[in-house]
Amino acid sequence: MEQTEEHTDTHTDEQDEAVDRNDRKERIGVVESAKMDKTITVSVRRQMKHPMYGKYLERSSTFMAHDEGDEANEGDTVRIMETRPISKNKRWRLVDIIERAK
Repeated sequence: MEQTEEHTDTHTDEQDEAVDRNDRKERIGVVESAKMDKTITVSVRRQMKHPMYGKYLERSSTFMAHDEGDEANEGDTVRIMETRPISKNKRWRLVDIIERAK
């Protein structure tokens, strides 16, 4: 009888899961409000092309982000990352402050 070697794969399911989990969305926006405790409101602007007329329109989305150290102030440009739900409206967290408001 022949013995068959079992295929040992060096790539495990845990590695797949870690890669998927770390591939999170990131956005860059401007802090609109920093009045709440450990929370900032970030406005992310983007340009879209009008489907018929071709004119570029500016659209914005607002995100509530977790700011653990209350580091960000109004007008700062920040990078936020998608994360697990922290509260009713918070699904993003502050990664770093790109530029301080002048």
